[in-house]
Amino acid sequence: MPIYIAMLRGINVGGHKLIKMDRLRASFEALGFESVKTYIQSGNVIFGSSDSHLDKIAKRIQQAIEKKFKCSPEIILRTADDLRAVIKKNPFAKRPNLDPAKLLVSFLASDPGNQARETLRQQKFAPEEMHIATRELYIYFPNGMGKSKLPWSSLDKILHTPATGRNWNSVNKMLEMAEAMESPTKG
Repeated sequence: MPIYIAMLRGINVGGHKLIKMDRLRASFEALGFESVKTYIQSGNVIFGSSDSHLDKIAKRIQQAIEKKFKCSPEIILRTADDLRAVIKKNPFAKRPNLDPAKLLVSFLASDPGNQARETLRQQKFAPEEMHIATRELYIYFPNGMGKSKLPWSSLDKILHTPATGRNWNSVNKMLEMAEAMESPTKG
C-alpha cells in the first residue's frame, strides 16, 4: 500500500488553527486511511492509502478538517518516493559543516512553472540561499531562521502556489517514519 505524507500549512502556529494531533489522527482514520501517525505538532501526518489520486486525497482531508476543526489549511501531499527524491536532490548536501537545523524545504502545492522559477532565481534574498526544484524550494538560513528577514509574502507572490516549510531534520524523520511503514518487518 502506498505511504503518503500530508503536511498541513499553518496549523498550531501563533495560537491559530489549533488542532490536537490525537484528534487529527482520528480524523484521518475516520477517512479510512491506515497506520496513521503524526510527527510533532505542526501538522505532519504519515498514513497509508490504496487511493493513488493525490488531489482527491488532499481534497477529502481538507473537507474533513474544515468540517471537524472549522479551519481550512492547505494540504500538501507527498509520497515516500517523493521525500526520498527531495533528500537525494538536496542542493546543499555536499556542503561541509552545513547545519541541518538551518535548512528548510518549502513544499509547493504545484509546480510554479518555468517563469516563476526564473523570477525567483533573479531575486536577491541574502544572506539566505535558495534553490528551487519542480515542487520544492530549498532555503538555507546561515544566521538561523529566527533572524531571517526573508519576505515570505514576496515568495508567495512570485510562486503563485501554496507552500509549507519543514526543516531538514523533520523531512528526514518523516521519511524514516514512512519507510518503517513501507516495510512491515521494520514498522
